[in-house]
Amino acid sequence: MILIVASNKDVASQNIKKQILQHYSFEKTAETFQQNPIYKANLNHKEVQIVTLNNESIYAQNITDFFPNPELIIFISRHSSISGTPTFSVHTPGNLSEAELGGLPRKVSVSPANAMRDALRTMMRVKNDMQLNYEVSYECTHHGPSLDVPTMFVELGSSPKQWSDLKAAETIAHSAIEAVSCFNSSQAKAVLGIGGPHYSNKFTKLALEKEMAFGHIIPKYVFPNVDLIILKQCVERTLEKVELAVLDWKGIKGEHKPKLIEILEEMGLSFEKV
Repeated sequence: MILIVASNKDVASQNIKKQILQHYSFEKTAETFQQNPIYKANLNHKEVQIVTLNNESIYAQNITDFFPNPELIIFISRHSSISGTPTFSVHTPGNLSEAELGGLPRKVSVSPANAMRDALRTMMRVKNDMQLNYEVSYECTHHGPSLDVPTMFVELGSSPKQWSDLKAAETIAHSAIEAVSCFNSSQAKAVLGIGGPHYSNKFTKLALEKEMAFGHIIPKYVFPNVDLIILKQCVERTLEKVELAVLDWKGIKGEHKPKLIEILEEMGLSFEKV
């Protein structure tokens, strides 16, 4: 079973959910979760449920207590930034250091690299088809929850204007469903991204142009907290086998480079610089 999770606290999430229900064959069931109706569909031979939280998605640390062992969880969510740049983004949740916004300290969720790439590529395709003026980007691994199942966020940002944009919400809806439909069939090479800013243009470009799917992405601002334990966790907690780290070499401070290379060599993980 694949779980799509919306939140009543989130305008963008509600608009994305409405677009999914409008464009795909979900049926309202008699079941509820937190007093909200559960919707079900069978998409490409996959059982899919849409559930709605009464709290913010980043605090859904216990969701697998109610829906055990899902194959994949996709949170449909708003994205916020000070710049307010119109953005479609995708990332795995979890904390590379402290748990400041939900989740558990120094624990990341399992990253579904190919599902995220499928969503990213759909965002780009649909926004071009609709001629929407939005950026498309991977974000680094950040915020809660920290779950033991493959988990991803597809997000609409970055201000209230975009959260209410129904064409933009439709784009995220199609991206989420594409990730569902292609789940376990896409075969791009799974890689670990290291370095660069919170939004990685370099890694996004590689995923769009090459057969390369980024799972966890570790940005330069968390490097003081990065060690062997975190790097191994990011590799091991990726759904697909990770055989390569891709380094945004200019996006890593010189003082951190020797330690990083030493850890990667200790792990026996191949790497390439971009």
